[in-house]
Amino acid sequence: MRYFGVKKRSPDHGAVRDAEAAVVATAEASLEQLQLDPDIREENAAAGLGLVLDQDALDDLPAAEPVSQLTTGVRLNVVGRTHQPSEATARLLEEVGGVATLERFTNLFYEKAFADPHIDSFIRDHNDPHGARFAKWIAEKLGGDASGRPWSRDRMERPAEVVSLPGAGEVQVHDRSSAHYAAWHSPKRAPEKVGDHFQLDDCRIWMRLHFWAARESGAFDHPGFQEYYVKFIGHFVSVYERTAPAFARESARWSEDAENIRRYLEAGREMENVKGLSYHQAISALPIHERPSMRNQWPYV
Repeated sequence: MRYFGVKKRSPDHGAVRDAEAAVVATAEASLEQLQLDPDIREENAAAGLGLVLDQDALDDLPAAEPVSQLTTGVRLNVVGRTHQPSEATARLLEEVGGVATLERFTNLFYEKAFADPHIDSFIRDHNDPHGARFAKWIAEKLGGDASGRPWSRDRMERPAEVVSLPGAGEVQVHDRSSAHYAAWHSPKRAPEKVGDHFQLDDCRIWMRLHFWAARESGAFDHPGFQEYYVKFIGHFVSVYERTAPAFARESARWSEDAENIRRYLEAGREMENVKGLSYHQAISALPIHERPSMRNQWPYV
């Protein structure tokens, strides 16, 4: 068994086995692309090389100063294709309420994700502490050393988990790339979808639910945090589907309108106006200034 890979099936020359092998090979190639992502490589280095504050250093972190004015207008801090925390992003984390606010937000997001039949099909186990882990990841990305690097600490202390997945064999889930590989092979997905990586409609539905939870939890009551966080997700979603970032702002606007939420709930938590749309169909509904172009470099400007 590879550390984050696949135990291959026994060779079989039948057409069905050949098709299954092709799916596995495609998924493995996609996993390798995820592993090359600069942000994921930095996360693995932080956890693997011990670039985490020890307890004495955590105890010495300065106490938060009272917030007199909310931070706004923070440019997305990406250096060499990798998101980096800064003094400004650490202030946003502090002002929004730190890990406690983030965990309220991410737990609410997973409640919505579990209830959405499309997104829930990617989630193998509801019992994992998804919300707490996601909150720690966001906090570390925004706060860096000032956050105490809670996500890296959690990864170092977490026991190894090996899961058996349809079409993939045994997979050790230990980082973002292997977790998403496991999601592609979730046993809850339709058989013809197992192994497929995230598509544009998957990302759009995920972002709509995610920003809805941010709004409902109060995290988006901070305008500067909302502004930055939508750009933040726009950056990170690109590793899963390169066309998805253009839809981050639309996904955030979706939950501003209570009528959108009402229709979604009445439709049995299905977003039929998103599912199955081609890129060209989807992009034509965006405002012109949000459509990708050589002049539109959002979220990096």
